[in-house]
Amino acid sequence: MTFRSGRHFLQVPGPSNVPDRVLRAMAAPTIDHRGPEFRELAREVLDGLAGVVGTTQPVVVYPASGTGAWEAALANTLSPGDRVLMAETGHFATVWKQVALQLGLEPIFLPGDWRRGVDAAAVETRLAEDGAGTIKAVCIVHNETSTGVTSDVPAVRSAMDAAGHPALLLVDTISSLASIDYRHDEWGVDVTIGASQKGLMLPPGLSLNAVSAKALAAHEAARLPRNYWSWTPIIAANRSGVFPYTPPTNLLFGLREALRMVAAEGLPQVISRHARHAEATRAAVRAWGLELLCANPAEYSASVTAVLMPDGHDAGHLLDLVLDRFDMALGIGLGRLAGKAFRIGHLGHFNDLSLVGTLGGVEMGLELANVPHKSGGVQAAMAHLAGA
Repeated sequence: MTFRSGRHFLQVPGPSNVPDRVLRAMAAPTIDHRGPEFRELAREVLDGLAGVVGTTQPVVVYPASGTGAWEAALANTLSPGDRVLMAETGHFATVWKQVALQLGLEPIFLPGDWRRGVDAAAVETRLAEDGAGTIKAVCIVHNETSTGVTSDVPAVRSAMDAAGHPALLLVDTISSLASIDYRHDEWGVDVTIGASQKGLMLPPGLSLNAVSAKALAAHEAARLPRNYWSWTPIIAANRSGVFPYTPPTNLLFGLREALRMVAAEGLPQVISRHARHAEATRAAVRAWGLELLCANPAEYSASVTAVLMPDGHDAGHLLDLVLDRFDMALGIGLGRLAGKAFRIGHLGHFNDLSLVGTLGGVEMGLELANVPHKSGGVQAAMAHLAGA
């Protein structure tokens, strides 16, 4: 095995880099998960998460990946055969649809080209046609990790209100929470789905549902099978600062530290930092003469930038070369984008020099892989960083 000096650059759009202070917090001795010290930990974590999500309502935490939180959101609010309106914004929206199918739901999938976000007008039209109210939920991905496209959640909420439709609004924020502006209560979201390994700066292993009063009411009537995922026992136990299962104590230690870091920087400043790094990345892509996958500037992501490869060039080859030569991992193209695009993650524990190093690795990789491009991408990013 070749020895590699320095630190590995993990520039996929999640899992993101875990700060040293979070790693140190996770290395603490495990404590009694029914004792007073744990109760204090649980309350601080749950209150901190509510602040990041933007809610005064319950936040339910699971030892699970984001896929588990997807299933929990559906299983807690819906019944077999219920129709759900979903939008094809990319790979992860497509996988969420498969989860709905496997649970016995009936997804209605609004088609998309994987370069644009949710079409709020199409949502309004489809709901207006559903006079009988057979559609029970609208499920959208806020930030599609596979494409670098961020959908307008308030516009979707407005479309639902304009149609006068009672459906629940379920939103996946797995790659936007703590990196892109998001407001659960203010935007009228019923279930927010999140996970630990991206903007929250933890390893994979924790996920969440933030739950509105309307979602809790739907939960009482929902008939999809649920046991582990059920909100009722978790919310009841959380009132006393405990969980109805053995919780991942050391991940919660890490989450507490990460939330303290977000609070110290200030959530608005965290959001602003992500937007600044994203625009610097796009400045580099434009200077290289490459094409951004996201077709609508109003929908550019602040946590990940997806870049289309020129015809005849394989993104997989570029990423393999960058990993081998520079010890940097970039995001592959997923689903229909396999080999056609690569993704630069710029979220979580990240600063200006981290971005400059990342873009330097990409630019050197483009040269070594003989991908047609212009020089000067790193300089364009640095100019933006210096002036912003």
